[in-house]
Amino acid sequence: MSPKLTKDSVFTATSGMRMPVVGLGTLARSTEERSSDEDVTKAVEYALEAGYRHFDTAYMYRNEKAVGNALKKWLDSGRIKREELFVVTKLPMVGNNEKLVERYLKESLEDLQLSYVDLYLIHKPVGFQPGKELFPTDENGYLKLDYGTDHIALWKAMEAQVDAGRAKFIGLSDFTIAQMERILKVARIRPSTDQVECHLYFQRKELREWGKKNGIPVTSFATLGSGAAVSIFDKGGNMTEQQKKNPLTEEVVIRIAQAHGKSPGQVLLRHMVQLGVAVIPKSSHPDRIKQNIDIFDFELTDKDMADLGAFDLGEGGRKFFVSNMVKGYDKHPECPYGKP
Repeated sequence: MSPKLTKDSVFTATSGMRMPVVGLGTLARSTEERSSDEDVTKAVEYALEAGYRHFDTAYMYRNEKAVGNALKKWLDSGRIKREELFVVTKLPMVGNNEKLVERYLKESLEDLQLSYVDLYLIHKPVGFQPGKELFPTDENGYLKLDYGTDHIALWKAMEAQVDAGRAKFIGLSDFTIAQMERILKVARIRPSTDQVECHLYFQRKELREWGKKNGIPVTSFATLGSGAAVSIFDKGGNMTEQQKKNPLTEEVVIRIAQAHGKSPGQVLLRHMVQLGVAVIPKSSHPDRIKQNIDIFDFELTDKDMADLGAFDLGEGGRKFFVSNMVKGYDKHPECPYGKP
């Protein structure tokens, strides 16, 4: 990876998308106890001041209005132009139906106070039964799944949003190689990224290599291990001790950070970027927001990369399972767990 990467650097996709390599993630600790709208708006403003231009949200996060308020303030003041921003949002699982895509994107655009998003993602490959609840469950607490989820029909509806000018590019999140290959066989507009869990313990080598070959770069969520999110996915004590491990506290990561005069978090982010992966770390703290984009004045050595690569556990390193949070997710035929 070239040492000339800067905060203005982008990863390109065969679709033509140019995505800033570092963005601000806005997912809260949980969908029940989300960050206040004021905190989200302030975080986006801090990030804009620090030089971020890539912002990642989702219908499911229930914070699009707060993100939109910050962006509108800057756009109205003339401090930034719309074409300088790269805004990402996502179709919720209850919207994984070709008849609902346009409705949900229009709702997101209204809340974001934008006429289009730069990238619209299918949030998960698993569909839930449509309704007002984002995670609909039956009387026994099991998810009400839509077993008829049709990725091909869904993708054609996503393409229609590009045709209508509501999204510049479209992509996927948490999709497997096999699922993406099915879409590619019929796609008129190619997916621009696959946003997946990707971090020190789960480095997604096969997916990254496939993405590079097919011009579909990977975007990483949970790059820093998302320690604050462990409580969401450990409901009922389902997580193993390995899944609870925090990469920020690994001695090797700390040693490499000290050698470069950087924080462990900056090392973890730089590691992914040098692997060709875009990162969207979440924070609401001004200092950490600045730190997370300040990863372009150093480069990890070949030995550093090898030492960090040795932590990869493949699928065994996956930390976040929706089925740990809500029962039944893994019963859907499109559940991506255990597959590259």
